[in-house]
Amino acid sequence: MDSHTPPDPAQLFSEERSADVVAASFAGTPDPRLRRILTSLVRHLHDFVKDVELTEREWAAAIEFLTATGQACTSTRQEFILLSDVLGASMLVETINNRAGGGLTESTVEGPFHMVASPPRELGADIAEDGKGVPCLVTGSVAGPDGRPVPNAAVDVWQANDEGFYDVQQPGVQPDLNLRGLFTADDEGRFWFRSIVPRHYPIPQDGPVGRLLEATSRHPNRPAHIHFEVSAPGYRTVTTHLFVAGTPYIDSDAVFGVKPSLVREFPEVDDPDRAAAAGLPNPFRTVNFDVVLRPATESDTSTEPATESDAADPEA
Repeated sequence: MDSHTPPDPAQLFSEERSADVVAASFAGTPDPRLRRILTSLVRHLHDFVKDVELTEREWAAAIEFLTATGQACTSTRQEFILLSDVLGASMLVETINNRAGGGLTESTVEGPFHMVASPPRELGADIAEDGKGVPCLVTGSVAGPDGRPVPNAAVDVWQANDEGFYDVQQPGVQPDLNLRGLFTADDEGRFWFRSIVPRHYPIPQDGPVGRLLEATSRHPNRPAHIHFEVSAPGYRTVTTHLFVAGTPYIDSDAVFGVKPSLVREFPEVDDPDRAAAAGLPNPFRTVNFDVVLRPATESDTSTEPATESDAADPEA
């Protein structure tokens, strides 16, 4: 007589119970946050597969696409970040984790080109090492929500050139670390540097993400902007952009990064004396960007941020 106990049908995989069965496999996960994330991921993934009734060929194509995305990552290019950007996931994570208000500077995506460390530069230095483009004086300040200046804040900036390329996209064409700089604000939280007016540009289209945009008839363009990452002890780091008002694609950014509070005019200054004082040819453009940081909380200071090398490594 067979004494074998038949399996409980409720514990076996089926189309109807697929998410429940797989989610139950994570019930013993020691980390409750990891358990919650994986359980929710499984449920949403299974709902998606059932909703579109994904075919085996389509699933294989998806695996091939993700594999190609990983293979496109290098030390100076992060295709997975690019994918996250064009799907709006990067902006959603940024927005959820950096809810502004109270005059705080709004955040936006870091983008895939912050893959090398910006060189430390003196206040007032010119980050346009090739001398090309429309000269621009960038000024600003860093303060807390109470209006008090944040002295010696770190102001990390990087941008594309006047043709819409970052230095890492044009090795041997642009100087290394062109249009990048790490500045330290003065005792009153002020910063200033010389640069050029950035240009709008397309995100890289020669990889899997570019093929995705082409297949969906989406344009790949970003409006002109300067990246900022501003940090100081006791405050939460803000990663944001300074957008050029009136630039093409300001209303249709391929990565959904534009927020109205981050758009500024870059007016022309025609004044030989001011130009000489700034160390720029006349006429030149100017823009001011005041940054307001959020005081850090215990959760901010207890979490170690990912390093640049981690970000560059798709397996990190």
